[in-house]
Amino acid sequence: MYEVIVIGVSAGGLQALTQIIPEIPKDYPLSIVIVQHRLNDYNDFLAQYLSNLSELAVKEPQTLEPVLPSHIYVAPAGYHLLIERNKKFSLNVDPPVCYSIPSIDVLFQSAATCYRSKLIGIILTGANSDGSDGIKTIKEYGGLTVVQDPNTAEVDFMPKAAINNTDIDHIIPLNQIGIFLKQLELSRVKHE
Repeated sequence: MYEVIVIGVSAGGLQALTQIIPEIPKDYPLSIVIVQHRLNDYNDFLAQYLSNLSELAVKEPQTLEPVLPSHIYVAPAGYHLLIERNKKFSLNVDPPVCYSIPSIDVLFQSAATCYRSKLIGIILTGANSDGSDGIKTIKEYGGLTVVQDPNTAEVDFMPKAAINNTDIDHIIPLNQIGIFLKQLELSRVKHE
């Protein structure tokens, strides 16, 4: 059913991801692709940090690298991350979207056109509206949409913007999102 999860997060993101990523088991078959707004530090600190929390392989993808199951990919600083129709990554340095590069909208919209109903989009804590258009696109293409309950967000602007822009499928407290993703996959396996 689902193949890829895209996650968009900004202010408060490290703490939010620290709660979700350890919940994902090592045999999790979906790909997870994360855009975290960050400064142009051009290091892979975030990927290294999440790798210490995860049983899955965590890395920053390169252009033309295929999107593989059971991997976590982190958008590199200073580049927009896209998924092309051939299910391979591409990076570009187009202008910022919502003042952000990497942009959540850019990833979400490209992933939606590729994976359609096989995509899950998640918006977490953040201080601008990046991601609200992207999650709307995911919904329009038949994907599953999830937003962190704004009451559990360190900064609630981004979750509220997504909720105000789209009829979101699930609004979930932060401490339940990892469990939800695990259960979603377990229920899929039982139905096959």
